[in-house]
Amino acid sequence: MEINEKELFDVAIKAMENAYTPYSHYHVGAALVADNGKIYSGVNIENASYGLTNCAERTAIFKAVSEGVRSIEAIIVVNGTKEMSKPCGACRQVMSEFMGGSAPVFLSNNSNDFKEFKFKEILPLAFSDKDMD
Repeated sequence: MEINEKELFDVAIKAMENAYTPYSHYHVGAALVADNGKIYSGVNIENASYGLTNCAERTAIFKAVSEGVRSIEAIIVVNGTKEMSKPCGACRQVMSEFMGGSAPVFLSNNSNDFKEFKFKEILPLAFSDKDMD
């Protein structure tokens, strides 16, 4: 499957408008393409109890999974600043459940300056229940 990172960037930027960030004012958008070719987006959603905040990456993944997706081909994460986005550890672990090690992860800023990584580069030695055999 050919991945169009510019299309994913545009979807993530548009989604970012819906971020709910009354505390940090740090807007993040994510867009992923599933193995069925469909694109899903997500935003960060804050809560006064910070531990209940959900990141854009997990929002996009959970939307896709709730519609039957079990495999993600690529994801992009963008924020509203000039700094490159970096998924938190929880997002990386959730991504590991649905992405192969060579799947592209695009990390971007609001100017479409991005870097491409293979998933295994952003979470080497990911935990898996398969490791328990």
